[in-house]
Amino acid sequence: MTTTILGFKLSMPIMISPTAMQKMAHPDGEYATARAASAAGTIMTLSSWATSSVEEVASTGPGIRFFQLYVYKDRKVVEQLVRRAEKAGFKAIALTVDTPRLGRREADIKNRFVLPPNLTLKNFEGLDLGKMDQANDSGLASYVAGQIDRTLSWKDVKWLQSITTMPILVKGVITAEDSRLAVENGAAGIIVSNHGARQLDYVPATISALEEVVKGAGGQIPVFLDGGVRRGTDVFKALALGAAGVFIGRPVVFSLAVAGEAGVSNVLKMLRDEFELTMALSGCNSLADITRNHVVTEADKFGVMPSRL
Repeated sequence: MTTTILGFKLSMPIMISPTAMQKMAHPDGEYATARAASAAGTIMTLSSWATSSVEEVASTGPGIRFFQLYVYKDRKVVEQLVRRAEKAGFKAIALTVDTPRLGRREADIKNRFVLPPNLTLKNFEGLDLGKMDQANDSGLASYVAGQIDRTLSWKDVKWLQSITTMPILVKGVITAEDSRLAVENGAAGIIVSNHGARQLDYVPATISALEEVVKGAGGQIPVFLDGGVRRGTDVFKALALGAAGVFIGRPVVFSLAVAGEAGVSNVLKMLRDEFELTMALSGCNSLADITRNHVVTEADKFGVMPSRL
């Protein structure tokens, strides 16, 4: 079940997605998630909007960690953050490209969401960007509108490559066209993601978009699935459709809320055990044995292929 991602050997092709503000789920927050990921021999991706800084997460001990990046209007802030992540030993940047504006999150609007007063966005604490102001609707939406650069383009991938040696993964791609552009612009990998389906209603499930993106990449860079993974069988399906691995989000936050580090460790073990059993019962001795022939999609049933291939 071991695999190699961007040159790093992992115990399994199941990694942790970036999820913001984890200390809202448990007092140990990102510390607990980092320790659980390291113990499981897999990758944790730290959110830009974490309630623990890159330095604090690095202090938990050794581990393979990626850093999720939002591009702020002030590029000096971005450059400083990228350099801090690299200095702290993070191994790659996951550049989120699906949030030029924040989706309409009605629960946040109804609750007039802001961070609790005892928490801050730790990576921005010293830059006076760590707090959200109270707003008439969502404090997070107002924060995004004020700080995040909605002019983000493929040129910014090139710019990031000029300021760091870390590989750049593009997170938020769900079409073949963007997959090809990611390859053309030097991305080291693609994370097929719809931001937990919280950005745009009726967006395709990532498992439905995966094969199109894989074919668009043409085998030149690895493609990963983010979101919707709840069982080991989901991991198996993603790999059969061409993913090099999967990232999990909500299961980590849910398990963190229940039992902190032990909860995250447990959810990683559950998924690993279910995935291993699925492989065994499908006749697969290794990840390389998992093929497209192991799954039947809706498109297969009707004899059609996904569009734009």
